[in-house]
Amino acid sequence: MSMYLPIAEMATNPFVIVFFGALVGAMSGMFGVGGGFLMAPILFFLGIPPSVAVSTEATQICAASVSGSLAHFRRGNLDIKMGLLLIAGGLLGSTVGVFVFRWLVALGSVDLVIQIFYVLFLGGVGGMMLVESLQAILRRRAGKAVSLRRRHGFMHGLPFRTKFPRSKLYISALLPITVGVGVGFLSAIMGVGGGFIMVPAMIYLLGMPTLVVVGTSLFTIIFVTANNTLQHAWFNGTVDLVLAGLLLLGGVIGAQIGVRLSGRFNAEQLRVLLALIVLAVCIKILMDLLVGGPTVQFSFGHGGSGHG
Repeated sequence: MSMYLPIAEMATNPFVIVFFGALVGAMSGMFGVGGGFLMAPILFFLGIPPSVAVSTEATQICAASVSGSLAHFRRGNLDIKMGLLLIAGGLLGSTVGVFVFRWLVALGSVDLVIQIFYVLFLGGVGGMMLVESLQAILRRRAGKAVSLRRRHGFMHGLPFRTKFPRSKLYISALLPITVGVGVGFLSAIMGVGGGFIMVPAMIYLLGMPTLVVVGTSLFTIIFVTANNTLQHAWFNGTVDLVLAGLLLLGGVIGAQIGVRLSGRFNAEQLRVLLALIVLAVCIKILMDLLVGGPTVQFSFGHGGSGHG
């Protein structure tokens, strides 16, 4: 059975699209990441043109994030106050990032810059998450208490401190705004929803509990990806509604499954799983960079989609 995709101008098996949409949606529900850094390369593998894949997969990320965040909200695992500050910073950072992205395109160095961004950031974050999570698991198995003390250092003394009851934090409002700016900027440069950047930042920079991080990250991603989808549809005309519908169906189903699966793991186990996925993507990009293989085309989501 095949279905014709009008914007992509090709026929594909709808069940395969729904399956992979559900797979990425499940990751979204489990880890609080949008899944764009995996969904787009999957679509490339299935033969979807890069311009259409990058533009359309944002709809799936948005839908999975809505579904997942609602499920986490019902479980009490969503800090709306923190999310609103992250969104405010994210919108500012992504605006700046889009202009920087276009400047890099004009210089002709955007491919290399984005690959380096991925390798450095994913390698550092993934390695840190893996080491700390494994240490916490070993301490727990050895019967030692796992320290939950949050160390903010100089950040703890920043002004405009406010309470975040759901996250059990009393920190400066400047911190989540700054994290949002950084995540929004990197998201614009790397062309993804930004959840795989935001989740580690919320855990290690803000000190939020892991289960609250997942729901809050999904809540923030909704607005980032919705904005991306609207821009691509309006300015580029590269959003395939048929493909989007199939991805939406799979993503919504998968996100609900992922939320349920997340309850079967403790915080350390969730961080280990996410760290392994992040490191796997990092290694793949590094191999492409070293051997001169295909560029990381799935990174391109702004300033036109002709990079691929």
